[in-house]
This record gives sequence, structure tokens and C-alpha cells, in this order.
Amino acid sequence: MRRGIGIQVAQKQTQTQKQLQNVSEQLNTENINKIKEQLLVFKENLEIFATKHKKDIIKNPEFRKYFQDMCNMIGVDPLASNKGFWCQVLGVGDFYYTLGVQIIEICLKYRSSNGGLMEMNTLADHLRKLRGKNSQEISCDDIECSISKLKVLGNGFNIIKVNGGKKLVQSVPCELNKDHTDIIILAQDNNASITQSLIISKLKWSDERINNVINFLLQESMIWLDEQSTETIYWFPSLWSNFSFD
Repeated sequence: MRRGIGIQVAQKQTQTQKQLQNVSEQLNTENINKIKEQLLVFKENLEIFATKHKKDIIKNPEFRKYFQDMCNMIGVDPLASNKGFWCQVLGVGDFYYTLGVQIIEICLKYRSSNGGLMEMNTLADHLRKLRGKNSQEISCDDIECSISKLKVLGNGFNIIKVNGGKKLVQSVPCELNKDHTDIIILAQDNNASITQSLIISKLKWSDERINNVINFLLQESMIWLDEQSTETIYWFPSLWSNFSFD
């Protein structure tokens, strides 16, 4: 008798669990459909916004960044295609792809001098000079957006963040690890230079660890060797402020 009651209770619990699961799945489906509807409405409103403010998006870098952020919120990539709505209405695809080509041109031009590392503001200055006074104004946000699209070419382009909000554009296909970036940050705080004694004092590294990093950076031409002082100095030309190789 008790065994029969136990089976009935178990069956009832199983049935209840299935009912709850069905209700949960139904609610999830309804919620997902509502979210899809809301995103569709948001995308349509975004297209209306883009059409209405076309001139501001094209001419004003800050407004363009604001527009790009709104697109990212709903997973819309206005740069994904040269044939879609965004390109036809705004031409933003052509703008960023053209900017990307110009970034490659400048980075290749100065790679032998800076080892493939260039400070973001320096790159922006070179771009403005290349594009001319009558071209669309560009911002560092525009440059970052274009570089993100250049990553399809491989790991040759990357952005390295250092102290004080400064950013370096890497344009060489090599993997920079934490030791490399720690050295770059240390050099930034020391007038773009490092020495072995400075690294030992600040980072407490062994000679072997220092030599591995220094040799790699020398091999990639990211640092310059200066043996005129009592201790060898290694310079990062990419960190020199307002420096031009023209």
C-alpha cells in the first residue's frame, strides 16, 4: 500500500516538473521573441536616425563615435558590407576601409624606423597630413575602428595600452607578451628609454629574463641601442613625443 502511494507521489512530482519546464521554455521563447522585436524596432529607428543625421555622422568624429556605439549596442556592424544599407546611406564602410589602407601605408613607411610601434596621436598626425586639409576630420576612435577591421589580415595590427591613457599601434606580426609590455610601460615613465639597472631596480628581473626581452625587441627593431654612456641605453622611438621621421 505504501509502495503504491510512493510511486504515485513520484509520478506526480515528475509530471509537475515537466509542466514547470514547459512553462519555463514557453516563457523563455516569449522573452526571446520580445527581445528580437525590440531589437528590430531599435534597428529601424537607428536607420531613421542615420538617414536624418547623415551629414553629422560623416563630418563629425565625435558624432560618428556616438553612432558607432549605438550600433554596437544591438550588434549592428555598419562596416560589415560595402553593399548594405549603411554603406549606401552613409558611405561609412568606404570611409573606414580607405582609412585602413592609409594606416597600412603609413605604418609600412615608418616600420624600419620605429620597429612597427607608433604612438596613436603620432599616427593620427601622419594620417591628417596624408589625407590633406580638405578631407573628412578623423579621430583616434576612427583609427581604432579601422584597425579592428585590419585584424582580418592576421595578427599584424594591434593596439597596446600603456600608462596615462597612451596607446601604441603595433603593425608587426609578432606576439608581445606581458614582459614586453611591462618594458614599454617602464620606458614610457623614463623618457622613452630603459637600462638593465633600471629594469632590475623597478621590476626585480633576473639577467636572463632581461636579456630575453631585450634581444627580442632588438631583433624586431622596436628599440635602438645607445652605447655612448657608461651603461647601455635602449630607446623606444615610438615613445618619443612629437617626433617625426620625415
